[in-house]
Parts: sequence; C-alpha cells; structure tokens
Amino acid sequence: MEETNDYIENNDQVPHMKSLSLCLNKMVLDGYDDDFKVEDEGLKSLKTEKVYTPEQVKVVNFFRFEGQSDPNDMTIMYVIETEDGLKGTVVDAYGPYSDIKVGEFFQNVDIHKKTNKREKA
Repeated sequence: MEETNDYIENNDQVPHMKSLSLCLNKMVLDGYDDDFKVEDEGLKSLKTEKVYTPEQVKVVNFFRFEGQSDPNDMTIMYVIETEDGLKGTVVDAYGPYSDIKVGEFFQNVDIHKKTNKREKA
C-alpha cells in the first residue's frame, strides 16, 4: 500500500511511509504500541481493556494508504493518545468500506491538524 498523504512528497525520503505495516512498525518504535478497537461502549485498548470516550482521546497524527493494485483499497491509521497516557493506533478501511462505528467515534475526537513537518515554525 502506498501512502497518499499530500504532505509527504517523496516516500524514498521517509521509508516507513511506503506501507501500512512499515508505518505501524515505526509507530510502535515511537512508543505507540497499544492497539485500539472501536466498540459500542467507546474506544477499547486491547492491551488494558479500558474503554475511552471521544473526549478522553486525541488523534496526534493519521496516515492514509491505498492499494498498489487497486486504488479503491484504502486504509487509514489513526495515531492516538489517551488522557491517561496510553499511546497506540486504530486502523480502519477508508471510504465506502470503512466501519461506521469508527467513523462516528472519530467525528467526536480532537484531531490535531496534520502539518508538513518540514515546514519551519
């Protein structure tokens, strides 16, 4: 899967952006090692089984990927932090195959605006 974010112009400069699995591995190395799943009750940590409301979670980054052989095979990975310090990821299909519960949950989550990290502040 190829990274489709407009902010990364050349994947050769950021090798972990070439696929979802490489990006997930990079996030784990950066300390985002919990996996989360959206359930009816909220966002559940698969490590601790604690459930969070949208107000207890913030998205610090997100990445969209599309399949190399099928551009309609799209995935999004949310990089999240909880109010009590857990860090991890949520992966979902992007577009028509996305999980409705995931979309509804993240509509209510504080998503920090993604910026080009190469820009000077």
